[in-house]
Amino acid sequence: MGSLFATVLSRALDSWWAGLGRPDPFVVVEVGAGVGTLAAGIRRAHPQCSAALRYVLVERSGALRARQALHLTLQPPSSLLGARPGADEDDDEPDPLAGTGPMFTSLAELPGESFVGVVLANELLDNMAFLLLQRSDSGWSEVRVGEEGSELVEVLVPAVPHLGAEADHLAPDAALGGRIPVQRRARAWLRDAVGRVDRGRVVVVDYATPTPSLATRPWEEWLRTYRAHGRGGHPLSAPGEQDLTCEVAVDQLATVRRPSADRPQAAFLRAHGMEELVEDARATWRERAGLGDLEALRARSLVGEAEALTDPAGLGAFRVLEWELP
Repeated sequence: MGSLFATVLSRALDSWWAGLGRPDPFVVVEVGAGVGTLAAGIRRAHPQCSAALRYVLVERSGALRARQALHLTLQPPSSLLGARPGADEDDDEPDPLAGTGPMFTSLAELPGESFVGVVLANELLDNMAFLLLQRSDSGWSEVRVGEEGSELVEVLVPAVPHLGAEADHLAPDAALGGRIPVQRRARAWLRDAVGRVDRGRVVVVDYATPTPSLATRPWEEWLRTYRAHGRGGHPLSAPGEQDLTCEVAVDQLATVRRPSADRPQAAFLRAHGMEELVEDARATWRERAGLGDLEALRARSLVGEAEALTDPAGLGAFRVLEWELP
């Protein structure tokens, strides 16, 4: 992906910032930030909230965090999120860093203190560990992993009563052999993220489907593996050499808090001005295609990115879930 997603997201940040009364600081916490590509794209888009923006990249991998400094100038976390020395709750003195953004910092986990702003998780929850259950003759079984010779194999173990009861509640009409994920880690993450935001929102971008729908589909469709930017093999093959992802069960997240909005990625992007950007790019391409210069190529690339982001067979299948707080 190029710059379009970050540019549209910067417009969304401006809209949310304005809706909160233009607070300064305005904290944006991107969880699963990788090497900082999205953050750098938002910085280059120069959103209106830039002067108030304090952007926190949360990334567990130390190797990836080390590469963030190649894209961004990072500040110590305490300089962005720490309390002003000597300040208390009744102190009306303005924040000494007001108007000095955008500022960026990096953490391994969510900030410990609450804030006004946004928690953003782009393709994060589908990578969190989950339990895999299968409907069997006697109720529900948990799909675990065992060994047969030198091979990893599936082992069905009767689910403990409370887990079976949870599966019955999530997918009461699941057929024999039907499988579902139980995503406790994703729910715990959402509960933690919601608890960090005093005012603002939590935004999740991912493949998202209700659990009953997952139960009716072949499990290989929603528990996917990827290797070298392509689809991988069975989840138990080549351990450690392929990524495992699972579609997010939106109804399970709703048990923590019902989303304020749930819409396709294409609808979210259009709501925040993607079509205007794409029309400008098409006009530039028409005017400069014969020249073939860098500006023309950037415009053509942006049009192609828009097509990819809205393709229902690809990234357009993502959904954007929002929890507005308080």
